[in-house]
Amino acid sequence: MTVAEALASLPEEERFILTLFYLRSMSSAQIAELLSVPERSVDSVIAAGKARLSAIVGI
Repeated sequence: MTVAEALASLPEEERFILTLFYLRSMSSAQIAELLSVPERSVDSVIAAGKARLSAIVGI
């Protein structure tokens, strides 16, 4: 499975936030402001998404 396929398999919120963080190089503070959510929530989603991607691609 490619990273793109693994990313596509994530829940929409995780995929969106990880895309902003990694591909658009936005900080968690910027993402939190964009989504009107606490920065800690964004950090939690990023951590969970990274763990899920790692498990999917076997890294």
